Amino acid sequence: MDKRVVITGIGAVTPIGIGKDAFWEGLISGKNGIGLISAFDASAYPTKIAGEVKNFDPGQYMSKKEIRKNDRFVQFAIAAAKLAVEDAKLIIDDSNRHSIGILLGSGIGGIATIEEQHRILLEKGPDRVSPFFIPMLISNMASGQVSIMLGVKGPNTCVVTACATGCHAIGDAYTFIKRGEAICMVAGGSEAAVSPLAIGGFSAMKALSTRNNEPEKASRPFDKTRDGFVLAEGAGVVILEELSHALARHAPIYAEVIGYGMTGDAYHITAPDPEGSGAARAMEKALKSARLSPSDVDYINAHGTSTGLNDKIETAAIKQIFNSHAHEIPVSSTKSMTGHVLGATGALEIISCALTVKNKIIPPTINYEFPDPECDLDYVPNKAREQEVEVALSNSFGFGGHNAVLAVRDFHEDA
Repeated sequence: MDKRVVITGIGAVTPIGIGKDAFWEGLISGKNGIGLISAFDASAYPTKIAGEVKNFDPGQYMSKKEIRKNDRFVQFAIAAAKLAVEDAKLIIDDSNRHSIGILLGSGIGGIATIEEQHRILLEKGPDRVSPFFIPMLISNMASGQVSIMLGVKGPNTCVVTACATGCHAIGDAYTFIKRGEAICMVAGGSEAAVSPLAIGGFSAMKALSTRNNEPEKASRPFDKTRDGFVLAEGAGVVILEELSHALARHAPIYAEVIGYGMTGDAYHITAPDPEGSGAARAMEKALKSARLSPSDVDYINAHGTSTGLNDKIETAAIKQIFNSHAHEIPVSSTKSMTGHVLGATGALEIISCALTVKNKIIPPTINYEFPDPECDLDYVPNKAREQEVEVALSNSFGFGGHNAVLAVRDFHEDA
């Protein structure tokens, strides 16, 4: 029998709020999460803005000892995972811990730890480098530490596909359950790259917005005056469960994951395929996997980075697959509010899709003021929209030509 997979728990650590409810309220109210960088002195940088997580207290989720030996991206992952498990009312014990897995990714990992330990190496010598340096920086340690803290012993792995990481992590976890390798997966992504080296590197690529005088308007996907993405930090984690397991324990169900598609551009290390064919094929594969036709899709959460190339190419890719229906589908970018959370962004956007189909409210694309002739779809400008949404797609595209798309549907037990 074909196994069905549902989302039963949500954990979010974001620039617009911590926890499922704060995140969702931020999205539907059009809350801006972008401001001047406070983590370090950015006065000498071309870009001085980012989406930072405010009022995050790791002590609410782990001990002081654990805080000291975990990079901020792992701290975010632990917090989001614990929030998701609590939200799902999932009890982990000896009866199920071998059937529950972890699949958490990070696009960059512990870059702040690398910077700090390199400084110590230069100033104090190799003997002063922390013994926790390597475990703190490697991307798989989000999965490793969460598995230890939750005590789960099923599949335990990691995805690193730049900005497609969160979507790939949830998509791959979905396939693990479909194949019978787990009954439940803790899946998502985490990132904490608001650091001098990361901001410096992305600035050198001319990838970031330099709208420093108006941080709240800097992330403006699909708008003609967009000038780059806004780097952000945070984590998104979902609990995926095989349906019969979720029903047996009377778990809350937000949405059903019904399709997953992934492709590669094989074009350029950072730029998307100018024809949008890789993105289009990923959407096509997700629809085929979900046994959907293009006309079945009611909403698309776009990758929508606020860069010149991505937004127009994603628009073209949507038109390739949806043809005339493309102009009838609401397409919004929640990055307009959160900024671009790199390896976590796809996970946060799956959460957004799940809550959209559950609550029948589509988050807006804020800061949409000046229409771009090359971006001519319905981007749900500036204000959330109450609308029936049965099926939603979430697009994620990453440096290296990685494309991932997930399809979710409002849950119906008899579907």
